[in-house]
Amino acid sequence: MSNIDWAMIALYFLLMIGIGVYSAFRVKDSDDFAVAGNKIIWPVLFATLSASFLGGGSSMGRAGQTFNDGYVFLFAASGFTIQTFLTGWLIAPKLKRYPGAQTLGDIMEVHYGGFARLLSAVLSLVFCIGILGAQALAIGTIFQAILGISITAGILIGMCIVMVYSVAGGMWAVIQTDVIQFMLLGIFLPVTLIIGLYQIGGPAELVAALPVGHFSVIGSYEIATFITIFVAFMLGEALVQPYAQRAFCAPDPKNAQKGYMLSGLFGLLFFTITATLGLVAVVLFPDIAPDQALPTLVKSILPIGVTGLVLAALLAVVMSTADSYLNSTAVVFVRDIYSKHVNTKATSKQHLKIERWVSLIVGVAATLFALTATSIVDALLMSYALWAPTMIIPLIGAVLFDVMSKRAAISAIVLGGATTALWNWGPFPLQELTGFTPLLAGVSVNLIVFVLLAITDKKVISINTVLGSKS
Repeated sequence: MSNIDWAMIALYFLLMIGIGVYSAFRVKDSDDFAVAGNKIIWPVLFATLSASFLGGGSSMGRAGQTFNDGYVFLFAASGFTIQTFLTGWLIAPKLKRYPGAQTLGDIMEVHYGGFARLLSAVLSLVFCIGILGAQALAIGTIFQAILGISITAGILIGMCIVMVYSVAGGMWAVIQTDVIQFMLLGIFLPVTLIIGLYQIGGPAELVAALPVGHFSVIGSYEIATFITIFVAFMLGEALVQPYAQRAFCAPDPKNAQKGYMLSGLFGLLFFTITATLGLVAVVLFPDIAPDQALPTLVKSILPIGVTGLVLAALLAVVMSTADSYLNSTAVVFVRDIYSKHVNTKATSKQHLKIERWVSLIVGVAATLFALTATSIVDALLMSYALWAPTMIIPLIGAVLFDVMSKRAAISAIVLGGATTALWNWGPFPLQELTGFTPLLAGVSVNLIVFVLLAITDKKVISINTVLGSKS
């Protein structure tokens, strides 16, 4: 790369750190750190939410998996964008009816009690660390492609930068950097695709040069594999804390709904671009490792100056998800565990101090997780298998259907998680015997248990009565 490219990357890093330091002066208490004062209107919410989920898995991970499998992965993983749009339409506006809510634990406690809140907090923390680990792995992959250093060294450098601005500025810094990152990725990755297609000779030449099946809907996947991936991406990150937290940041239900729905529509377009970039890499660089598809394209086909900007955009994509999950783990720990079970009399200033310390500790834990994952998508799917079979159904039951059964929620969480563990590590090959993957088995048990117990539970309480007593 040229000196101009290096200068662009250095300026990006300095800008991120500068925003963190500037934002630190705006963070006066825990509410500012967690939900940015509830002042995030829908255009900003759209940008920050999009930047948050368009991370390493959505960019390099999808490009790499499409490099391997073809467009079938794009279609199988489209469950995420469908889920995001539906969440914005049906659920996001209802999250604003819980006064002062900052975490999913706040909602779980209203409907299912304090123990359900504690369970949701533990699961949220483990899930967020797992996803953060996937982003750390993506950061290391980019640094390896750019500098030629080891992935381990790249993870350490990149995560240190993320931790600096996230710990200092909290949600204020996360949202401001997200908006910049959203603009970078929205401009420069499409530019990369246009140049790549031009070098190949156009879309028709791309299709003709691809391996057999790379441009088909099903490709080499079996139907069961396709359905498993679709369900994993549809439920794996549904209503997770970092995305729900964006809705909590909105001033009212309408802003939450608009920002969320637009983000889902944008995701469909963006995922198509990154998947197509994976196909371009198959033609131009067929011998590279799959996760290197996107960084290799950027480094090899773009002109001087633009290369640095697009590499900065790739770093932006990954860091925008990493900072969101880092912030969320700190907020969940302080809000749902520390203030409820460790120090019930702590002030907002004390909460802020603990949140910053937790951000540092979680950043280290996620870095260690990243060193054990074999690929970015593998790291994502490992985390999805924890969240979907435990939390999704009780949360939807609470927000959409006003279910108030503690027995239903806790039983569904425990049995759904136990079923997934049994399918994964039990003494019998249950997946081969039943045809159900661990995730599908866990979600199925979770749904059946929750619905049956919610129906048979005779205790009926009006959610409006409960919320009215809290406001």
